[in-house]
Amino acid sequence: MGSNPAAGRRLVALDVGGRRVGVAVSDELGLIASPVESVDLQRGGIDQLVAVIERYDPERVIIGLPIGMSGREGPQAAVVRAFAERLATRLNRPITFWDERLTTSMADQALIETGHRRERRKQLVDAVAAALILQSYLDAQRG
Repeated sequence: MGSNPAAGRRLVALDVGGRRVGVAVSDELGLIASPVESVDLQRGGIDQLVAVIERYDPERVIIGLPIGMSGREGPQAAVVRAFAERLATRLNRPITFWDERLTTSMADQALIETGHRRERRKQLVDAVAAALILQSYLDAQRG
């Protein structure tokens, strides 16, 4: 069993896509994950993403790793790992990869069920997927 974040220290999770990165944050007790925002890498770039992460002063950054249903890493996982390496040079935080299988489709379905229109879903889906990744990580740490 892993440990919860240090008292008062949050965790941040990222759902890395081709253009946007969804960001989610845990509460200080490490119990609940909440979506924060999606950062458009073509507009704000990695500088904006680093600023969003640093705003929460996280103990650790959890990055969703796309693993195929077979359990193998595919080409997109290599892209995410390369992105994480670039990000690590900008952050003084440990990075942990976490299986993100189906989180984007689950996030999209949840947004559909709550009545969000397509355009609004596009704005929210990455952050909600990041929250699903983080909640999965938090739940696993509690055993």
